[in-house]
Amino acid sequence: MAWLVLVVSGVLETVWAIALEKSSGFSRPLPTVVFAVAVVLSMGGLGYALRSIPVGTGYAVWVGIGAVGTAVVGMVALGESVNLPRILCLLLVICGVVGLKVFH
Repeated sequence: MAWLVLVVSGVLETVWAIALEKSSGFSRPLPTVVFAVAVVLSMGGLGYALRSIPVGTGYAVWVGIGAVGTAVVGMVALGESVNLPRILCLLLVICGVVGLKVFH
């Protein structure tokens, strides 16, 4: 159960990162509320998951999911550049996250 909560919390990290960008410095109410709710749920889920997953592994997986998710949303939906070196770097992050889970 902790791993499922950790993955959902990592996805919520992507949500709050995108909402933070869309909030324009907290000047737009809806993205600001989405940011606040997502960050609280994401951190709460991370805290719950770390009760049974070592902090080094759990935090790295959470950050990796959020970082890759945010970068992918940026490339797919926000017009950020898509190129081979960026994709290879994201694949390295994914390999690291999977490796941390496998060798947990």
